[in-house]
Amino acid sequence: MTRIWPVCLLITLAASTSFAADPTFNRDVLPILQENCQACHRPGEIGPMSLLTYQSTRPWAKAIKEAVVARKMPPWFADPQYGHFSNDRTLKQSDIATLAAWADAGAPEGDAKDKPAPVQWVEGWSIGQPDQVIEMPAAYDVPAKGTVEYTYIIVPSGFKVDRWIRAAEVRPGERSVAHHINIHIRRPDSKWLRQYPVGVPFVPSEQKTNSSAGGGLIDEVLTGYLPGRQQIVLPSDEAKLVAAGSDFVFQMHYTTNGKAVSDRTKLGLIFADKPPARRVARIGVTNNSFVIPPGASDHRVDAAVTLQSDVEVVSFRPHMHVRGKWMEIRAVYPSGQTETLLRVPRYDFNWQMDFMPAGGKRLPEGTRLEVSAGFDNSANNRDNPDPTAEVRWGDQSWEEMMIGFVEVAFNPALDIPNVVGGQPTAKPVVERPR
Repeated sequence: MTRIWPVCLLITLAASTSFAADPTFNRDVLPILQENCQACHRPGEIGPMSLLTYQSTRPWAKAIKEAVVARKMPPWFADPQYGHFSNDRTLKQSDIATLAAWADAGAPEGDAKDKPAPVQWVEGWSIGQPDQVIEMPAAYDVPAKGTVEYTYIIVPSGFKVDRWIRAAEVRPGERSVAHHINIHIRRPDSKWLRQYPVGVPFVPSEQKTNSSAGGGLIDEVLTGYLPGRQQIVLPSDEAKLVAAGSDFVFQMHYTTNGKAVSDRTKLGLIFADKPPARRVARIGVTNNSFVIPPGASDHRVDAAVTLQSDVEVVSFRPHMHVRGKWMEIRAVYPSGQTETLLRVPRYDFNWQMDFMPAGGKRLPEGTRLEVSAGFDNSANNRDNPDPTAEVRWGDQSWEEMMIGFVEVAFNPALDIPNVVGGQPTAKPVVERPR
């Protein structure tokens, strides 16, 4: 049956959509790859093969067809019934049909004169020349094998005055071992990680988060690195605040790959010319007090927080680990009306995605943000390291997290605690079939 289904889908596509007849790589396929695939599928990026040229793409023609017909590629996990997103990666059905027809025709190259000019991918800083570069004080040696716990390095900003950041980019020194990187802003009055030395890598002995149990996490992340995405560039009227005297906390998640290497990550910053009309910051709706029973196939965890000011949503990002199954983010408005803002029915830990509402999404003061998530701790989850284990919050992928990150823009005269106020609550943890 799995072989028949894609063919049936292709017939449906061919009957209902217009696509290139007798497609060739140069005329029809390459433009689709340039627009939708090459950002990841090129040397040095996350894609396992390069799709820049006919010679590098031709061996993968059948695999490309299978991936796009099944809608596994490009990866996009938002349920189309809820919300519209400006960064939607979904391929048009006509493009899917063109790629499939090209593979079925033997993947012809076509006439060289039909080939579009290659995309000029940015080398070096993609945000442009930074106003300031902040670097890890020394290289970190990543071993060839074994588990590397989340490693932290505190780097002083050196800012004598408050600085508004319009663009920021993280550049790992060794991408091959950089699973992901978060750059946190530690305010001068914060007690977070104060017992650890500055400029020296360490692994915190306590639970490694600056949140309280359940509810709202005041998560001042400036930017981060994920394979294929390592920068933020805000509109000219928006910026993130780094207060004078703040530190940057580099949170490094290294994964070994069989080769010992050294990494020295850099952070590039571009400052705003003037104070912004809107401040941007990330909050998280989180519950870190859950317990997932052994063998549970769909264990539900809930959390919520109430907004104390008007905001506009910049992006959503669900975050769980390998047992994460689904997540839903809802707004309960002061009127009592409930709206589902994002639903990810099939969460995939390998793709930590931002979902950016088209045109923004205004949430008025008093809105209750609710997040629900499901976890599969059963043997049917092929990524589950141990279905017999009771699972709690933790940094490593064999532990779990439950966070609905919501990046918001708001009045710059307000501080983040003025945006997320009141007593955050976590609903009782219950399990239900879905």
